[in-house]
Amino acid sequence: MLEAHKLAARRGFTTLFSGLSFRVDAGEALVVSGANGTGKTTLLRIVAGLTTPASGTLTWSGDVVAPLDPEFRRVVAYAGHLPALKDELTAEENLASLLMLDGEPVTGDALRAALDDVALARQRALPARVLSQGQRRRIGLARLTILPRPLWILDEPTTALDASGIELLGRVLARHLSSGGILVAATHAALGLPSARVRSVALS
Repeated sequence: MLEAHKLAARRGFTTLFSGLSFRVDAGEALVVSGANGTGKTTLLRIVAGLTTPASGTLTWSGDVVAPLDPEFRRVVAYAGHLPALKDELTAEENLASLLMLDGEPVTGDALRAALDDVALARQRALPARVLSQGQRRRIGLARLTILPRPLWILDEPTTALDASGIELLGRVLARHLSSGGILVAATHAALGLPSARVRSVALS
């Protein structure tokens, strides 16, 4: 269970949001919406333990989360709105590098299976610089499918994905929720998840 109580965030002298409370249980998603500049990315970074709120508390399974807490970081898979790839590395090498940074080294067979799962089997040996933006996004999806973290935090996950990519994203997210995972996502697009599993927060 992820729970926030009266969170507030500021940028300089500007208050982005305050008094924000929510709870997300296992198998549920929290979708964060709002215009640009309302603090969606800041909220995601607070929930990921990467940024300190101006006030309020965040708890995971009843325990208060401290910013940059290494124990909490081990339950989180965070993906920003830009894929963190190296152009000179292949799709497979980039995936291996991302997982190594997460502390999850895996076998070549597991890497290839994850890339196949997101329809990148034919592109696995291509350098990232020749991949489309949507294909680069799919490498990030492959990371999620193989990373055993219960809390996924995604910033604009549908960016650059075509219709088939968005459908694939929906399947990956639904599978995560069905296995008892939790999702927090900032997005303007529908994720194709059952409404009974989705809670919403609108920032303004």
